[in-house]
Amino acid sequence: MPIEDHPQRYPLVNELHARPFPELEVPCHAVYVAIKEPSDAANRDRGRDRAHLLALLDRHATTHPTPEATHFSAKLGKTDLKWESHTEFVTYSAFTKGVSQRAFDPAEVEVFPEDWLSLAPGKRLVSVLIRVEPMPDSEADVLAKLEDWFVPESLAASHVVDGAAIIAGDFRIDSAGHMRFAVFVRPGTGPRRVGRIVQRLCEIETYRAMSMLGLMRSRTLTGRLNALDPKLSALVSGLDAAEPSPEAALHELLTISAELESLAVQFSFRFGATGAYEAIVHQRIEVLREQRVEGRQTFGEFMMRRYDPAMRTVKSAEGRLRGMAERAQRAAELLRTRVDVERSAQNQKLLESMDRRADLQLRLQRTVEGLSTVAISYYAVNLAAYAVYPVTEPLGLSKGMATALLTPVVILLVWLMVRRIRNHLD
Repeated sequence: MPIEDHPQRYPLVNELHARPFPELEVPCHAVYVAIKEPSDAANRDRGRDRAHLLALLDRHATTHPTPEATHFSAKLGKTDLKWESHTEFVTYSAFTKGVSQRAFDPAEVEVFPEDWLSLAPGKRLVSVLIRVEPMPDSEADVLAKLEDWFVPESLAASHVVDGAAIIAGDFRIDSAGHMRFAVFVRPGTGPRRVGRIVQRLCEIETYRAMSMLGLMRSRTLTGRLNALDPKLSALVSGLDAAEPSPEAALHELLTISAELESLAVQFSFRFGATGAYEAIVHQRIEVLREQRVEGRQTFGEFMMRRYDPAMRTVKSAEGRLRGMAERAQRAAELLRTRVDVERSAQNQKLLESMDRRADLQLRLQRTVEGLSTVAISYYAVNLAAYAVYPVTEPLGLSKGMATALLTPVVILLVWLMVRRIRNHLD
C-alpha cells in the first residue's frame, strides 16, 4: 500500500501559490479598494463579504468562486478583477489596459459602481489609483509630470527593482477620495515584474493604513492611562503611610489593576496587529530595492520621517500599559506583604491575650478546686457521720465529737483525690 498523504498536505502547498501577482502590460491603470469593518473583530461575517463579491460578479455574468475561497480572479469586461479576503479586511483590485487622457481620472473608479460600494459590509479604508505608463527618455520629463500630479512637499519617488521602474506618490487623498501612485516602466520590463511592483504599492498603502489604526487606539489608551497614572503613583508613594489602611489601599490597587488588565485585553489585538502590519510595510519597501531620483526622498525615507514616529507612539503606549500593569502588580505584592506582617502582629497579640486569659482561667480553676474540696468535704463529712453514728454510742463518743474527728480525715482524703485527678489530667 502506498503511504497516505497528510490531509492538509495539498492545501498547505496550494496556499503558497494562492495569491499570484498580476501580469500587466504597459500602459495600464489599476484601481484598488480595501474594505474593513469598523470594529477590531477578526471573526467578521465572511458570508457577507462573499455575497458582496457575488453581487459584482453577477452584474457581469461571471463565474462564482468556491464557497471557502479566500482569493479569486475573474474577467469583468476589459478589466481583470482580483479579490482577496484577509484576516480583518477584503480587497478588490481592478487592472485595465491603457490609461486615460486625464491623469488619475476619477472615472476609472467606475469599474466599482457607487451603488455596489455603498452596500459593502464595512467601510472603505483604502482607495488607490495607480497609473502605469512607459518611462520617458529623460528623468526631467518624469519629474515634470510628478510636479504636476503630486504635492511636491510630500512627494516620494525612487528607482525600484534595479532600475526597472520609477514609482512615485505623495500619500495624500485627492478631492475624489483616492490616493494616487505613478509607475514609469523602463522598456523591456516583463509584465510579471510590472505586476509585482503595482502589487507592492497596493500592499504598502493597505498595511500602512491598517497599522496606523493602532495610532488612533493608542491615543485613546493614553488618555485613560493619564487618568490612572496619578492614582497608581499616589498609592505606591503612600505604601508606608498609616492612612489609608493597607486593606483599603489594596482594594483600590486591585481596582486599578483590574482596569489595566481590561485595557490590555481591549488593545492587545490591535497592538499586535499593528506590529505585524508595520513589519510588512518595511518588508515590502525593502524588496523594492529603492534608488534615489534626482534628490527626491524615497518611499523608505518618507516612512522613516512620517510613518515610523506613529509606530513608535503605538509601541510607547503599549509599553506604558505593560509597565503600569507590572508596577501595579509589584505594589499589590508589597501591600499584601504589609497586610500579612500586620496580621501576623495582630495574631501574636491575640495569642498573648489568649495566654493571659488561659493563665487567669487556670488560677480561677485552682481557686474553684479549693472551694470544691471544701464543698465535697462538707457533704462527705455528713455522709461519713451518718455511717459511723451506730458505732459512736458503744465507744462512748458523742455525735459532735465523731463529726469533729471525721472532718480532717475526710478533708485530707478529698484533697488527695482532687489532686490525683488533676495530676492524671495534666
